[in-house]
Amino acid sequence: MGSKAKAIASLLAATCVCSVIALILSVVNVKDVLLPPSTKYGLVFDAGSTHTSLYIYRWPADKENGTGIVSQVEACSVSGPGISSYADEPAGAGASLKPCLDKAMKIVPAEQQRETPTYLGATAGMRLLRRMWAGRGETGSTWKVPLGLVRPKVPEGREGGREGAWVSAPAAQPNPGRVWGQFSFAEQWEHPQDTEVLGALDLGGASTQITFQPGVPVQDRNTSVFFRLYGTNYSLYSHSYLCYGQSQALKMLLAALHQASSSAQISHPCYPRGYRENLTVAELYDSPCVRAPSSASPGLVLTVTGTGEPGACGTAIQSLFNFSCGAERPCGFNGVYQPPVRGQFFAFAGFYYTFHFLNLTRQQSLSEVNTTVQSFCRRNWTELVQSFPQDLKHLHTYCSMAIYILTLLLDGYKFNEHTWSNIHFSKQAANTDIGWTLGFMLNFTNMIPAEALQHVKGHQPGLWAGAVSFLVLAILAGLVAVFLQCFWKTK
Repeated sequence: MGSKAKAIASLLAATCVCSVIALILSVVNVKDVLLPPSTKYGLVFDAGSTHTSLYIYRWPADKENGTGIVSQVEACSVSGPGISSYADEPAGAGASLKPCLDKAMKIVPAEQQRETPTYLGATAGMRLLRRMWAGRGETGSTWKVPLGLVRPKVPEGREGGREGAWVSAPAAQPNPGRVWGQFSFAEQWEHPQDTEVLGALDLGGASTQITFQPGVPVQDRNTSVFFRLYGTNYSLYSHSYLCYGQSQALKMLLAALHQASSSAQISHPCYPRGYRENLTVAELYDSPCVRAPSSASPGLVLTVTGTGEPGACGTAIQSLFNFSCGAERPCGFNGVYQPPVRGQFFAFAGFYYTFHFLNLTRQQSLSEVNTTVQSFCRRNWTELVQSFPQDLKHLHTYCSMAIYILTLLLDGYKFNEHTWSNIHFSKQAANTDIGWTLGFMLNFTNMIPAEALQHVKGHQPGLWAGAVSFLVLAILAGLVAVFLQCFWKTK
């Protein structure tokens, strides 16, 4: 056989081999392959007493020592009041949540939406949650949300998300923007063994919570919480005080002033001089945290007049607490056991918002904080309205809440001038909101099995397909080389 004939034969052989390989690739089913772990998503609605927010989280399917490395993708604030206001119209609650759910559906991949865990969490004070959720069938169909695990959850007692808020607090690290609790949201996971974790101070609308890692064994098991995070066990002290959140504390204060006045005219030392408002007895006593006098007429109109007296305001707020502990064991207030506060603390939610308004979130000394609060409380209503026209809704309450926070932290939780500097007033760390929802989602990842590989359908390149492609290219390269060698030998 001549050189040209050999070259032609080699070319035909190459064509034949390529045809056979193409036939093999067309027969082999490359639709089902094993892929690396995918990203998981979770949604948590924080349904507070005054407003609702949706937090969208994600984490790799592979976990670190049993816990997912969860990070916040998005936070969406729901328009309107808290969902408890929709008690008589459950469908209205669904309509209010829909815009945030629509935003979530744009973030969570369509193929994962049906299996994405979604929780609606509310405080123990929201007794109407189950009644509202009874309309979920109708509301859910209105939303048209393809979520498979939508569950209402009412955190209550030891399950109330208090340790979740603790988890969300960043650890005292040289790089606090990266490390949270005992984990990192950055490219690598960290576990600072020799570093004490931060405590958490939360102030909601209906309740306030304190959680920290004490230096002594917790003597009361009702305040003892055990938490496992990234393979490490933690023993924490934690307690939630119902009715001592912002809105309920203000209501208790006003009710106490009303009952002390024994008339429809109420002088309020915490409200600015010149401020005046009217409300009925029924509006004042529409909460289980306050009890109306038997002689009070629900329709009676009360007139509240601010007097701007910070000293008298502090005395009135002190009357809301019982600070006596007795000789047996240390306590916070109202006889609730509490070991001495220890370590660094993050104060968020209502603590942060009030102090942020007063520009007191830069680690100012206790003396400077007191001076600022006293000065603000002495300003009259006309002056405040001119200085803060954008904050009219809550402007008259900032003095009350500032003095209330100082009373709660110093007299209630037993911080002092030496430990005050351990409190960090903050809303976020590492672009993630501090609160119970992140800890709740982390705890959720503790309860689901790790997935080393995920079975995914679709035309996806797998290891086997890559190996076949490499083999095809190698064969083709060899045949082309043989053909060219034969062809040039005929020249």
